[in-house]
Amino acid sequence: MEIRRDLYLQKLIDRQWNGMVKIITGIRRCGKSYLLRTLFKNYLLSQGVSEEQIIHLELDQVKNIRYRNPLELASYVHGLIDSRPGRFYLFIDEIQMSEPVKNPYLPGAKKVTFYDALNEFREIPNLDVYVTGSNSKMLSSDILTEFRGRGDEIRIHPLTFSEFYSVAGGDREKAFEQYAFYGGMPLAVSQKDDASRMAYLESLFSELYLKDIVERKHIEHPEELSQILDLLCSSVGSLTNPSKIANTILSRKHVDISANTLKSYIEHLKDSFLFTECRRYDVKGKAYFEYPMKYYCEDVGLRNARTGFRQMELNHIMENIICNELRVRGFAVDVGIVYDRVRNKSGNHVPVQREIDFVASKGNRKFYIQSAFEMATGAKQESELKPFALTGDSFPKIIVRRDVGRRWYDETGVLHVGLTDFLLDRSVLE
Repeated sequence: MEIRRDLYLQKLIDRQWNGMVKIITGIRRCGKSYLLRTLFKNYLLSQGVSEEQIIHLELDQVKNIRYRNPLELASYVHGLIDSRPGRFYLFIDEIQMSEPVKNPYLPGAKKVTFYDALNEFREIPNLDVYVTGSNSKMLSSDILTEFRGRGDEIRIHPLTFSEFYSVAGGDREKAFEQYAFYGGMPLAVSQKDDASRMAYLESLFSELYLKDIVERKHIEHPEELSQILDLLCSSVGSLTNPSKIANTILSRKHVDISANTLKSYIEHLKDSFLFTECRRYDVKGKAYFEYPMKYYCEDVGLRNARTGFRQMELNHIMENIICNELRVRGFAVDVGIVYDRVRNKSGNHVPVQREIDFVASKGNRKFYIQSAFEMATGAKQESELKPFALTGDSFPKIIVRRDVGRRWYDETGVLHVGLTDFLLDRSVLE
């Protein structure tokens, strides 16, 4: 079964021979290697590139362990292309597996890293370089400094509902129910039955993600990391902060976690692309709040697996899916805060915060988006619509709903659109 990833494939095609190192980042097992060594490779072959012109190394494979040494890696690549005519493509999987080594000529100098090797490869005129990696701190945050502005990041994600539906087909509402339960990790989608999907998703945390973080970050208390992971999975879409998480773990598990440890563990989970953080943004004041904030899982199937497929709050799962969809479409996503004035028991008017689920921004474009599983009562309709009226601007306002089919505009100009319609039609935000 071939799953098309046309959005990401086109990005690779557009960036060929641009003089930069193409860095494909994302959570492990989301399809980075498949994109590079299958979809992109097939495209190159269709354009007349030969197999001999494509060099591929998987650094997470034991057979290639020597090339985790950046000096060995550089020597190997030079041995394949030096003095040979033609153009070459270099694919390196899981570049974060590379280890710094001492400079053999200057023992007291800075260690040689994979950044040094990649910068050297970038200077070779007949070599186009592509790497994949699963850790943002080693890649995303260092691209500008270590690659001196010559690194080009392409962030990929698990399957969107649109990509999932292109494979699943059939009734789209039933397809969405499947997607909301098992998510869009490519190998989970390709499993033959539900039991296999559940087992695969559960194993990703226990056998891959947590072990990766523990080993790479030298975590001394992995059980604390596991507890934080459980709590974040249970509270997607809910406002939280480090002190609240620490207090919850203390009350439930009788484990006292320091604030610094908690913050660093959350950063590790974010660095591994397991979670994204949405900060609260004062729409009129144009300023960010430090706390609380929201965390969303990179894939709802992973989130559901971590909770044992028991905490199936569809309103929070729907919100998580919308957040992920906005990010795939290239939007920066914040939680919007606006202020209302209400009369208290003493008869005085006091300011009250109202929340807009998502403020989605891209360049000079901005959308205010509410996620509503259903709006069956007048009170629910008022709670969803009221924040829009308090923004004081004319940016488009959208309510994504699970309980409507055809899209329509209400008398205030707010677009009401069904969830699957929103996920399958990118023109809603164009």
